[in-house]
Amino acid sequence: MTFKTRFPAIVLAAALTASVLTLSACAPVVVGAAAAGGAVVATDRRTSGTQLDDQSISLKAEHNISEKAGDAARVNASTYEGVVLLTGEVPNDAIKAEASQLARVEKVKKVVNQLTVGPAASFSVRSNDTWLASKVRTELINTKYVPSGSISITVDKGVVYLQGKVTQAEGEYAANAAAGVSGVAKVVKLFDIISREEAVRLSGGSSGAASAPANTTGTPRAPIETGNGAADTSPAPAGGGGAQAIPIK
Repeated sequence: MTFKTRFPAIVLAAALTASVLTLSACAPVVVGAAAAGGAVVATDRRTSGTQLDDQSISLKAEHNISEKAGDAARVNASTYEGVVLLTGEVPNDAIKAEASQLARVEKVKKVVNQLTVGPAASFSVRSNDTWLASKVRTELINTKYVPSGSISITVDKGVVYLQGKVTQAEGEYAANAAAGVSGVAKVVKLFDIISREEAVRLSGGSSGAASAPANTTGTPRAPIETGNGAADTSPAPAGGGGAQAIPIK
């Protein structure tokens, strides 16, 4: 590689580094370009290198599937630590099955194929999904003991998919918070469960046990499932029983 071809990459790396140093007092810190398909988030428990790898995987997976399926497909790939979630619509079962293989690009550990067979979702459905994703993100940010910066949210036809590196308790709080958002049809947890000690180490802080209040408002919640499709209908954790919240500072 010549210096001429390397120069843009060097300038971009310098710009990203400068952005991080300038904004390090803010939380969360977001750097990156829209053209890259995402951004590096400083509060994410993944390393910056892993975040960039995941973004690259998503772009490659979407490109491979789109080339095969053509304009009849609408595919979104969301990747967290090498686990690729595929959502959207494809024209037939054969392409859906092949999509899993097309998404297995370099560094992919697993593909979760949630594509549906049929026509592409309407603009109104997609707009509603975008609005729901915004509402769920706000709810997670405002929910105690949920590391929202470490959780990726994908909404497809009202179904909320949550990916991230969280403790068991954090995952339960996040899922219950998302399930309580009006308009959410279902919540699917695709979390990478880690220990309390690992969460503290990755967050660079200390922790102390605490419990969050139960759902006393009577507000209906959407059903919650784990990534393997097993139903999880447990209520929100309450003080004195069930999972304990682990606040990570």
